[in-house]
Amino acid sequence: MKTQEQLLRRKIKRWIIFFIVALILSGITAFPIESQLAITMNHLDVFPLTIQHWLSTIYHAVKTTNDNYPYLAYGTDWLAFAHIVIATAFIGPLRDPVRNIWVIQFGMIACIMVFPLALIAGLIRQIPFFWQLIDCSFGVIGIIPLYLCYRNIKKLEYLQTTTLS
Repeated sequence: MKTQEQLLRRKIKRWIIFFIVALILSGITAFPIESQLAITMNHLDVFPLTIQHWLSTIYHAVKTTNDNYPYLAYGTDWLAFAHIVIATAFIGPLRDPVRNIWVIQFGMIACIMVFPLALIAGLIRQIPFFWQLIDCSFGVIGIIPLYLCYRNIKKLEYLQTTTLS
């Protein structure tokens, strides 16, 4: 029984670490947006025309905004910071997954909330639908490891309660 518990704990830990790293990496990419887009501009030909046009439009908007109003980029700095802060919340389930399952549930709810935000705000902000779908993919990619954690935490909880009885 103990080996099954250890196996579940390892699986849970691996998925949580993956999620933390993915969340931090997706967040820190918000810092160098203009630099990343400048690099992308040098390789536009690898994208379909629709995406080339969209990326070019975005690059020029970001460049113009940063040249004239650099303080607006402070908002994306806070976006990156928020990703890092949220990632730290997942240290709780790393330490005690059963007691901190609520953090996993919170993350799953947040992943589901990506969809209405991307689709509603995307429409209001005139974001092309294909880009809204890319944004929605973060919710899909995020919920998969969290759901696997949740399922394994429930198994771990069951295992712990049956061995205590």
